[in-house]
Amino acid sequence: MISTTRFAPFLISSSSSTTQIPLFPSLCFSQSHSNSSRFVLFPSVNVKLATLPLSSTVARASEYKFPDPIPQFADAETEKFKSHLLKKLSKKGIYGNSVDEVVGVCTEIFSTFLHSEYGGPGTLLVIPFVDMADTLNERGLPGGPQAARAAIKWAQDHVDKDWKEWTGGDNS
Repeated sequence: MISTTRFAPFLISSSSSTTQIPLFPSLCFSQSHSNSSRFVLFPSVNVKLATLPLSSTVARASEYKFPDPIPQFADAETEKFKSHLLKKLSKKGIYGNSVDEVVGVCTEIFSTFLHSEYGGPGTLLVIPFVDMADTLNERGLPGGPQAARAAIKWAQDHVDKDWKEWTGGDNS
């Protein structure tokens, strides 16, 4: 008879029972099954691991190399971004005479990200947009969170799509 107990993410199964290996495998634990106690440090030869083949999946994912940033794409995308953000933020009354400065800060951060880190779909990070809000707030400029929100919304809607068009749909 095979019994199953679920306490931790790793299952060890044998013909008579299934046991969990804790997150800290150096710690020994016991588990009782019908009047007997069993201590497990590591899986033995006669015990097989009953999990998904996660190690091979992780290895394949870690072997993928994202393409390097493309400076010409970054320049073109930065101009589109700046134009959109200026148009969008000019409609809001909270920026007043600071709209050009707010757009300038956001554009500089976005451009730096595109030139140094963006390498196609899957590499659009939230960090530059958090930096936008933080920098605007640190400089005492109005509407940091709203500007960052408008920036990330535009980027989510356009950057990956524009990259695919720029590279002909090839991610490399």
